[in-house]
Amino acid sequence: RRLDRLSERGNETLTIASVIGREFTLEHLRPLIDDVSEDRLLEVLEEALSARVIKELPNSVGRYQFTHALIQETLSGELSTTRKERLHARIAETLEKYYGDEAEGHSTELAYHFNEAQTVLGTDRLVRYSLLAGERAVAAFAWEEANSHFQRGLTAKGIPLNGSEAAADQESAELLAGFGRTRAATGHQLELPEAISTLARALDYFIEVGDVEQAVALAEVPVFSQAALNTGIATLISRALSVVPPDSHAAGRLLARYGNVLGLEVGDYSGAQRAIESALAIAQREQDSELEMRILADAARVEPYNLRFDEMLKKAQRALDLSTGSDALRVQVMAEGEITLALYCTGDLEGAHRHAVALLNLSERLRDRLYLLAALHYITIICLSMGEWQAAREFGERGSAESPNDHRFLERLAVLEHELGNTALGNQRLDAFTDAVSAVSPGANVQYTFNANVIPYIARITGDVGRMTIAEKAAESVLSDPALAPMQERLVRIGLGLLMVDRRDSKAAAEVYESLDQDQPGMAISGIMCFHRLLGLLSHTMSNLDQAARHFEDSLTFYRAGYRVELAWTCCDYADMLGDRDEEGDREKAVQLLDESLAISSELGMSPLMERVLSRREILKA
Repeated sequence: RRLDRLSERGNETLTIASVIGREFTLEHLRPLIDDVSEDRLLEVLEEALSARVIKELPNSVGRYQFTHALIQETLSGELSTTRKERLHARIAETLEKYYGDEAEGHSTELAYHFNEAQTVLGTDRLVRYSLLAGERAVAAFAWEEANSHFQRGLTAKGIPLNGSEAAADQESAELLAGFGRTRAATGHQLELPEAISTLARALDYFIEVGDVEQAVALAEVPVFSQAALNTGIATLISRALSVVPPDSHAAGRLLARYGNVLGLEVGDYSGAQRAIESALAIAQREQDSELEMRILADAARVEPYNLRFDEMLKKAQRALDLSTGSDALRVQVMAEGEITLALYCTGDLEGAHRHAVALLNLSERLRDRLYLLAALHYITIICLSMGEWQAAREFGERGSAESPNDHRFLERLAVLEHELGNTALGNQRLDAFTDAVSAVSPGANVQYTFNANVIPYIARITGDVGRMTIAEKAAESVLSDPALAPMQERLVRIGLGLLMVDRRDSKAAAEVYESLDQDQPGMAISGIMCFHRLLGLLSHTMSNLDQAARHFEDSLTFYRAGYRVELAWTCCDYADMLGDRDEEGDREKAVQLLDESLAISSELGMSPLMERVLSRREILKA
């Protein structure tokens, strides 16, 4: 009805404006409207303003916006496809000429119009502006947007998105490089090998033409590596290393990345340390604090897999201290992540929470999906340990919405619901978790490691041992993998230990106890149990009750730093052991521990534990 009130010239003008987009300017319109003076054009726009079809944008002279997207769509929809394509072609060429030397800064807008005018103008300029738009989006950390631009450019050139053939020319190589980088930033972790394969196609071209700078840039593309997930990035970096001088600055940067990947993906920890030491030697020789910062951040991620949390914290803190300026945002994210994890595992829950909040804020600025998921995972674990269920659920569900099949959030949410006695929902989450893990090939990967760790922990809460076979098979596949890292072995041993405790198998419990390195106390990296509590449970199962008491005392000391959920469980476990030992003073202490456990579990709504504690209290009273 509003459009019907406009003059014929008004409708014609707005129809052209609708093809430009939701927003347009007087400068855009002027060269596109034939036989109309600027004064008459302004009159037409005033007419549209009065009819409330468009509105002026504040603080911007000569810039307009359709008052509703439906009005723009209605006008644009009245055009035939041929007419619309020709209008896009005219708009594209007019804007390109209008912007002149500044056209690159408007590449997103130009790429859109050249894309809509392919049948009229061909694809050469569409490809060019798609590449430029993608690069600008990458610079702004707009990964999803960049991904779309690179895909469009590759499709326009007829280059398959998946494949193994090398790029045929510079432009193709740059598009593949951009697409590979955005795939690495926006895809699921299991999709990383495809992203690296895309980068390799570009690398082949750059090495062939002797473009060392571009080859090095490709090998430095950030990849969120993890244990036993062979993305292929190690081969990519190795190839780039082969074309740079051994002691050069570029070699230092590549060696830092190489060390990180060797330690995480390949499990070659001695090789990782050699690469990192070589990189640090170059940085120190060059007195390059920026390079040292990047090396330390990469090196810190390797340390937890060797259970070296003190080294992890030291390197990450040093990297964070050196990282100043917005150009160091990725290093800040990496360092904050490692500091968060190190503090959490070593007993500083308050500090871990503080750094987790900083990590989440930085990750949101970086807009790298994989680092954002890591941040959400860490803060979910921390909130769970504190008994802050609502916050844990919100962060966990946000992570699950970002990555629906991500095992980390599925298992965290499963643990949460079972702690609260929400059995049906907890089992639903747990089924989704085991289904997600089953889609991954068995081995020493984080999915199977968590499977072997989490299922026995939940069984400890619920008493339901129906999934124990799944956990045992997962443990077997992890422990038999030659790429097994000490951290993964510990997580699996925790799960196996809980299995033996559940079965009251004293001989097997003793074997697990002896297999554990007891010089590495602290919280498991998965957020499942303090190491001391497991040692106490194993010792109780072995009937070594004095030894169990020492471990439970250490566990209480650790958990009193704010790990309230595990504190409540430890109090109950310790009371069980004291009831069996029944020495002088044990009964009184057991009652005190059960009272503390009941107070915490009641406050936090942990109904399975409350029921267990109440049954123990009745036995002690009897």
